[in-house]
Amino acid sequence: MLGTIMNRQNIRSGGPPLRPDGSPARVLVVDDEPDLVEVLSRALRYEGWQVRTATDGASALGVAREFRPDAVVLDWMLPGIDGPGVLRALRGEPSQACVLFLTARDAVEDRIAGITAGADDYVTKPFSLEEVLARLRGLLRRAGTALEPPGSRLAVGDLVMDEEAREVSRGGRPVELTRTEFELLRYLMRNPRRVLSKAQILEHVWSYDFGGRAHVVELYVSYLRKKIDAGRPSMIHTVRGSGYVLKPGVR
Repeated sequence: MLGTIMNRQNIRSGGPPLRPDGSPARVLVVDDEPDLVEVLSRALRYEGWQVRTATDGASALGVAREFRPDAVVLDWMLPGIDGPGVLRALRGEPSQACVLFLTARDAVEDRIAGITAGADDYVTKPFSLEEVLARLRGLLRRAGTALEPPGSRLAVGDLVMDEEAREVSRGGRPVELTRTEFELLRYLMRNPRRVLSKAQILEHVWSYDFGGRAHVVELYVSYLRKKIDAGRPSMIHTVRGSGYVLKPGVR
């Protein structure tokens, strides 16, 4: 089933919806298939969403009460408390989270049952990541609980990226990047002032697990520095023993 899910590198949404305070929207992913949870959560984090996960109903309710998500991607069949049970519990609390049911049950009566139970939308397996992201955006937009980000422009100090046009400039001067350099810089710019480990960077930019590949990150960070920081105040900083951080250069 996971083979039918769209690779997250094909998704280009221009960033996550924003909460009223300007922070990224929060989503809770609940499914008893660990691989599916991992794929979905990685894709959402790659797009900039704040993500928490759970693999059973009781854990989902505990995380929801602490995390207070804006949206929940909820599997119908869960160990312990099933999806409809989790939904009923959520609806009985102050939480205003939108709920997207995710299930292999695709009969018309099952779809009606999901909506009748209080779900806001319904996606059947197999599915595409692009569809799930689009449904979540639509739910939050209709609920008025989150705002769409203003276009696809990222800016940190005098460094500017247009994600749709795939253009980068610093101080008004164009910076030519390869595809991998662009993806690495995109991830850094979506997480300004946040220290990102080499393992996190490998996971989000190269899509594979950490394991003796630190040199790949080091190599591409050095490439970026030559293009972004050359002759200018440094923006890409090494935090010894922790990783890298992007922040506005200071003269």
